[in-house]
Amino acid sequence: MFYVAYDRTYKGLPVIGGDAVVVTDAAGNVRDTVSATGPTTRDVATKATVSAAKAAATAKGRLSRVDDSTAPRLVVLAKDAAPRLAWEVKVSGLAAGKPSVQNVYVDARSGAVADAVDLVREGSGNGFYYGQVTINTSGSGSSYSMTDTTRPGISCGGQGGSPYTGTDDAWGNGSGTNLETACVDALFSVQREWDMLRDWLSRSGIDGSGRGFPARVGLADVNAYWNGSYTNFGHNQANTQQATPIDVVAHEFGHAIFQTTPGGAGSGNENGGINEGTGDIFGALTEAYANNPNDPPDYLVGEEVDLVGQGPIRNMYNPSALGDPNCYSSSIPNTEVHSAAGPLNHWFYLLAEGNNPGGGKPSSPICSGGPSSVTGISIQKAGKIYMGALNRKTSSWRYANIRSASVAAAIELYGANSAECNSTKAAWSAVSVAAAS
Repeated sequence: MFYVAYDRTYKGLPVIGGDAVVVTDAAGNVRDTVSATGPTTRDVATKATVSAAKAAATAKGRLSRVDDSTAPRLVVLAKDAAPRLAWEVKVSGLAAGKPSVQNVYVDARSGAVADAVDLVREGSGNGFYYGQVTINTSGSGSSYSMTDTTRPGISCGGQGGSPYTGTDDAWGNGSGTNLETACVDALFSVQREWDMLRDWLSRSGIDGSGRGFPARVGLADVNAYWNGSYTNFGHNQANTQQATPIDVVAHEFGHAIFQTTPGGAGSGNENGGINEGTGDIFGALTEAYANNPNDPPDYLVGEEVDLVGQGPIRNMYNPSALGDPNCYSSSIPNTEVHSAAGPLNHWFYLLAEGNNPGGGKPSSPICSGGPSSVTGISIQKAGKIYMGALNRKTSSWRYANIRSASVAAAIELYGANSAECNSTKAAWSAVSVAAAS
């Protein structure tokens, strides 16, 4: 299958929210088409009445500290029913004391902020976790670097951005507070994610084009995040260990996968919740692929790091056990993004394992009005289906769109009458995401 992402223009201006994906088979036959928005049904003025300088000032005003910004460019913002002319400005720095890299869209006629997308996606808040492991680094003789030349773009270092170097190829001391040790865990984790993407999901690298992104450790915060260019990992609240277990590392690089599949990072709380759930799904997939005895696969997020002293930060088989919604409802678009991931996490567990998998795996509730049961198809097959859905993602993705995209992917992979397709639909109904008309 081939997934070709397209951008639109209007009278020579880029259309933000005008993206589309065409799916073809190997013979070039069109199998599916999806678009973020419908046709533009009205004329849009292309002459700005608000200056670029004023738009830049407005965009910078969203940050408490501005470190960098781009020159404004005119675009057509088409993310709702009323397309409008806007200035797009990318600003980076701090917002409320946290790192922020925002694409800000300022209405070019009124001067108001029409939309903003923050590319920083935060996690809630010898390796330490994995002991003696083999990691890919580079160098020879007496000069080595924590740079993986076999996986282009993957490296690990401190807050300055440069990879750690050493006189030998032995790294870390196994301490929870040692940053070189944190990089051992981070590299081990992202290398397993890279291999999982290749072996299970037929994706080349983190970005789908054979490349990855750097990791940084030593963030002075109870946090971890992806900022559109690299991942950054802090420590737990007790400051006894770094936030670099497999599921946290793979979660943050999962945001990079979300951003580099069609449709980009998207905007809005529901889309943000889907982005967070995507990170959790790639964390679970990587943990399962690694199958490390020090951190057995479990569909809990961040349980090893004990980020704020209360165990895992999310539970995929029963999100409500940690205060997140199990089921989709009209309140999801106004729910905090990590919590809005609940229905997607729940769907993925039900698809992978079923509602009553046995074998020591936890049972999972079914939402009111759902099927009597859901039969799991394995985490690898569930991952293939979700990757197929991500390959037809658009910037306007919501939960209803994922159901349609994942069913299309299941049909493409396994057939319309397959058990895998039936379970895909049943799992969505089990989390209250109904089929589109």
